[in-house]
Amino acid sequence: MNRLARKIAWRYLFSKKSHSAINAISIVSVCGVAITTLALVCTLSVYNGFTELIGSLYSQIDPQIKITPLQGKTLDTEEEAIEQIAEWNEVKTFTPVIEENALCIYKDRQRPVLVKGVPDNYTELSHIQDIVTSGTFQLNDGRIDYVSLGIGVAGQLGVVANSPYPVELYAPNRLGKVNLANPSQSFNGRRIFVSSTFCANQAIYDDQLAIIPLSTAREMFSYTTEATAIELHLTPTTDENEFAKKLREHLGDAYRVATHIQQNDWYKWVQIEKWITFLILSFILMIATFNVIGALSMLIIDKKRDIDTLQNLGADDRLISKIFLVEGWLISAIGAGSGLILGVILCYLQQEYGILKLGSSEGVFITDAYPVKLELLDTLAVTAIVLILGFVTAWYPAKFLRKRLLTAKQNEQ
Repeated sequence: MNRLARKIAWRYLFSKKSHSAINAISIVSVCGVAITTLALVCTLSVYNGFTELIGSLYSQIDPQIKITPLQGKTLDTEEEAIEQIAEWNEVKTFTPVIEENALCIYKDRQRPVLVKGVPDNYTELSHIQDIVTSGTFQLNDGRIDYVSLGIGVAGQLGVVANSPYPVELYAPNRLGKVNLANPSQSFNGRRIFVSSTFCANQAIYDDQLAIIPLSTAREMFSYTTEATAIELHLTPTTDENEFAKKLREHLGDAYRVATHIQQNDWYKWVQIEKWITFLILSFILMIATFNVIGALSMLIIDKKRDIDTLQNLGADDRLISKIFLVEGWLISAIGAGSGLILGVILCYLQQEYGILKLGSSEGVFITDAYPVKLELLDTLAVTAIVLILGFVTAWYPAKFLRKRLLTAKQNEQ
């Protein structure tokens, strides 16, 4: 019976109707679903493209994987579960870091900074040396410790790399008590020379970051084996997302494991905006699929004689209603398939050739064309929502027809 319903529905879809308006409404229904599906695929792919593009800008300083405690501020680097990670084959560089706020003073100028204490292997984890604007990035030369400042911090303090005058870093004594008679004793301070300045083109780093040796940071903030985070650099063949999943299973619920994209708040807000846009376009898609109701209603009127013939041949009400249910679902499926194919083709052309430009002037934006990235999950979500809405809109006229047929039978009896 299902096979017969599909065959008849397929024939009705492409057969000539007695009124040309029915053909026009059917075409409009298919086009409406196709265009909205195309818009969904392309819009979600553009969001993915911008997410990947912005993530690549942060990757010069941000690690591939960052482990932080969910409760409290620090973790113990000598904890067994943490130490085991350094021995994993997927981990190329294991780096404990300390991030704390401090006051930076240079001559008569001062400003708060985010001090980041890193070990000697930090250059193996980040590409900090590639974004140095002056001086040479180094943490110490065997005798003297150095600090590297974000270009915004250096500019506001008026300090340059290799200045003969050191900067002073002050932080509250974490373990001591406030001495009201001599408040200066309540702070730990360090005088340290500037070895380099760097520019990451991100205000979160350029305007507040100061990188110093991990040992100096531990002394300054009264830490021993603690760290505020563990940063990891993986081997080239390791998939970042799969490794993060494995790491979460290993560490449990006590730690937060974030990939380099997930480490920043903008990722969360971009994802929220992406799926809100998905819901808005899905609502537009729902309006577009309402055309299917009109197309089926007119088709039911047009095929009244065929319905009577099928009843005389022994077709029950369930078969007849299923024919038009399948008919409506086919309209949505053809529209969805067409939109998906066109969307994938358009995304591929944009990705390879950059057809749609961001602006007329080259070099004004980070990228000249809209970045796109097609993801399987988004494609499946779009397909599912189109087919579900298509089924729902086809179900209503089919249910109405079956109810009308049952009423007609009761009147005959």
